[in-house]
Amino acid sequence: MYGTIDGFNYGATTPLAAYLMACLGGALGLRCTARSVRTQRSWKPGWLALGSASIGSGIWTMHFIAMMGFHVKETPVGFDIPTTLLSLLVAIVVVGIGVFMVGYRGVSRGVLLSAGVFTGLGVAGMHYIGMSATRMRGHLEYSVPTVLLSVLIAVVAATVAVWAAVTVQGFRAGLGSSMVMGVAVTGMHYTGMAAVSVRLDDVLGASVGGNAPASPILPMLIGPVIFLVVAGTIIMFDPLLVLGEGEWNQKKADSSRLPPPPPRPVWPARPPEDPVQAPASRPAPPHGGQEYGGW
Repeated sequence: MYGTIDGFNYGATTPLAAYLMACLGGALGLRCTARSVRTQRSWKPGWLALGSASIGSGIWTMHFIAMMGFHVKETPVGFDIPTTLLSLLVAIVVVGIGVFMVGYRGVSRGVLLSAGVFTGLGVAGMHYIGMSATRMRGHLEYSVPTVLLSVLIAVVAATVAVWAAVTVQGFRAGLGSSMVMGVAVTGMHYTGMAAVSVRLDDVLGASVGGNAPASPILPMLIGPVIFLVVAGTIIMFDPLLVLGEGEWNQKKADSSRLPPPPPRPVWPARPPEDPVQAPASRPAPPHGGQEYGGW
């Protein structure tokens, strides 16, 4: 007997919130990756580690926010905490491989393709390990073609996002790449969920009503969400990350270009005195026209 699955128990609330978290994690991670390409070698590992953790946390947070809307009518749903945390670690490590490839091997076509593959596999690996943490009165079964399609969506969209983040400069390019990364994560998730069916173990106990797993998930989301907020705060104080190299350099050039000084006033020149007419211009002497010298 198969269970009745509802992946949107809270309507559009969970998909929208999940997509926003995926975009946030993608925006922070991709901008850090782009920053590492243009920074000094001593700072490169820090930016790359921050980018890997941001993307991995965004993927993980998106997945479990979306899973808050996962509901099986015939059985309650829970999660195994160690496996859930393992999925977060896998996301950070596998995505980190792709991120560090871009940071240290450049932005050639082969490197970007390999980085996109690793990033997409990190998304897919996190999803299916997270799904294996699900606990219910039954077990999950998958449609293999749909699973392969979900992995393909993750790899293609992640490759496009990485390419846009490191080759196209500016705030709009960063925003666009983060939205594409959000599509990679959420598109992969809901395509993978379309491949799921639940085979119930106990038909007699199947009459027990299920519940959406919001309560066990919420405490686990606090840490990654706080991390994303802190990472976003760090990035806010780096104008090169916010604006992009091209816009930041243009802004510095505009600020260094001082306006020209105002023109100096031009006063009319005093006409020279004519030496012939100069005595006539003197006032008449007093005392009847006689001019006295000194004693």
